[in-house]
Amino acid sequence: MTSSPTPDPSNDERTRTVAANGGRPTLIDIGGNLTNRVFREDMGAVLERAAHAGVSAIVITGVSAPLSRRAFEIAAERTSRAVRLYATSGIHPHNAKTANTEALREIEELLAKPRVVAAGECGLDYDRDFSPRDVQRRAFEQQLEIAAATKKPVFLHERAAHEDFTKILAKHRPNLTRAVVHCFTGDRQTLERYIDLDLHIGFTGWLCDERRGTHLHDLVGLVPRGRIMVETDAPFILPRDMPDKPKNNRNEPAFVTHVARSVARHRGETFEDFAAHTTATATAFFDLAS
Repeated sequence: MTSSPTPDPSNDERTRTVAANGGRPTLIDIGGNLTNRVFREDMGAVLERAAHAGVSAIVITGVSAPLSRRAFEIAAERTSRAVRLYATSGIHPHNAKTANTEALREIEELLAKPRVVAAGECGLDYDRDFSPRDVQRRAFEQQLEIAAATKKPVFLHERAAHEDFTKILAKHRPNLTRAVVHCFTGDRQTLERYIDLDLHIGFTGWLCDERRGTHLHDLVGLVPRGRIMVETDAPFILPRDMPDKPKNNRNEPAFVTHVARSVARHRGETFEDFAAHTTATATAFFDLAS
C-alpha cells in the first residue's frame, strides 16, 4: 500500500489551526528525544516553552526497547498538557545489536498501545557503525516487517547508507502504509530517490548550519506539499543561526518554530502557510486526529 500526499489545508483548516493557538500558527515537532537524560530535571518547563512557542504536539522518538517503553510512558503520563505527546516504538541502527527476539516483541507490543503512532526510529547508519552493518540490515528489515504487520507508519533513519537503505526499503515499501525519512541531510539525487519511493521528508535545524547544511536551502523546495514535515531531533542539532541560543546548547521542541521559519523562507512560503500545511501533513501521517 502506498500513500498519497496530504491535501493542502483549506482556508477553514488554516483558520482553525491559527485560532487553536490564540491567533498564532501551530506546529508539530515530529521528532523529539524527550527520553534523553538532559530533560529529566525540567520536562515540565520544556513543554511549557514548547506550548508558548506554538507547538501543539510532539512525537517522542523511541530508539531502543527500553526507551520506546519510556517514550510511551511519558506520552501517557502527560495527556492533560497543552502540548499533546505521542511516541514511536523502534530500535535505532546504533542499537541494532540489541534487537533480539524479546526486544522486537516488545517493540511490536508497544505499537498496539494508545499514543504510540509509528514504528521506528529504524534504518541504517554507516557513518558511525555502532552496530555491525549486517546486524543493522537485519534489524531494519525485521522492524519494517513489524510496521507492515501492524499497519503503522515508519520513522526512518539513514546516514551514509543510501544504497543499502533504498534497496531494503524498495523491497518492503509496497507493504508499508506511510514512511518518513527523518532529519534529511542528503543530496538532490538522494532526495529525489526518496520522493520516488513515496516517502515523506523531515527537516531539522541541520539546514541552519552554515558549515554543512546550506545545500538543503535549494532542496527543501523539491519536496511536494503534503510530504514535508519539521522536527527538532532535540536535544541534538540546535540551530546554529538562532539569535539567542541557550547557554547549555541544548535543543528543545520550542525551537521547531525557528526550523519552520527557515524552511518556509527557503521554500518561498509564508510561515503561516507552511505551518498550516506541515501540521496538516503530520496530523494525517501519524493519524493524530484519532
